[in-house]
Amino acid sequence: MHSKYNGYSFPLRDTVKREKVHFRNRYGIELCGDLYLPAQADGKLAAVAVSGPFGAVKEQCSGLYAEELASRGFAALAFDPSFTGESGGEVRNVASPDINTEDFSAAVDFLITRDFVDGEKVGILGICGMALNAAAMDTRIKATVTATMYDMTRVNAKGYFDAADSADARYETKKALNAQRTEDCKNGTYVRAGGVVDPLPEDAPFFVKDYYDYYKTERGYTERSLNSNQGWNVTSSLSFLNMPILRYSNEIRSAVLVIHGEKAHSCYFSRDAFADMVKDNPWTDNKELLIIPGAVHTDLYDRKDIIPFDKIEEFFRAYLQ
Repeated sequence: MHSKYNGYSFPLRDTVKREKVHFRNRYGIELCGDLYLPAQADGKLAAVAVSGPFGAVKEQCSGLYAEELASRGFAALAFDPSFTGESGGEVRNVASPDINTEDFSAAVDFLITRDFVDGEKVGILGICGMALNAAAMDTRIKATVTATMYDMTRVNAKGYFDAADSADARYETKKALNAQRTEDCKNGTYVRAGGVVDPLPEDAPFFVKDYYDYYKTERGYTERSLNSNQGWNVTSSLSFLNMPILRYSNEIRSAVLVIHGEKAHSCYFSRDAFADMVKDNPWTDNKELLIIPGAVHTDLYDRKDIIPFDKIEEFFRAYLQ
């Protein structure tokens, strides 16, 4: 299978221009992104850094969101997180709650130092991943949107729907992952987890079918995507088991819009994260939870008739000023 649009899962309209850019994070890893700009832009622009979902690349959903934002007058940077896609970092195909949060701040570094960007008008948008964690750390971020969010530390430490939330279950998970780590060290290679299951079992849960429909079909497949191909290294989730994110989310003062589909298996991540963020937080007037009726998880990946882009634009224009 090949990607539908010469390496991308979406087309580029004539009113938007795309440029490959590189920048480094605080750990010295060179990141690669696609910078989307309005073809006819005047003056300094508000800017948004975009990344996700977890295991996807900039040629998929994040690029689609960035391209749409650029068509609406923003500078938008879709980037590959460290160790994935065209970004640097060795070993490949691993994730880190710390480094991948830092990647968002590195994208902010890049944007606020561009001559065509108003450095006081920079926001971020995360599909699934680390955006809310970055918003809790980086005070330069004036507005944050999350779409179809996952709490990656929660799902790794507790399983889906918290079904494996016990010390014994976590111990068995850590035991298996560390045994694989030993084998990887002996062999000098890293066993991959396999991406979205293919072929799709007849008895697969709906959310697995939902992922398959995006990552394993022409709809969303791209050559560099982990989820579309061989997936993460098996041991990649080790660091997520012991490092919970969002510890101080209820201290976020900047604006946050949390968007999720009502029918998504993952909706509880957004509902709970939003509740934690506003609990005992004096700055709640600029926080909003938007649940899209009838929408499933991947509807907010690429379904432009479902993704509330008008609302997202309205939100960024209100708070990037």
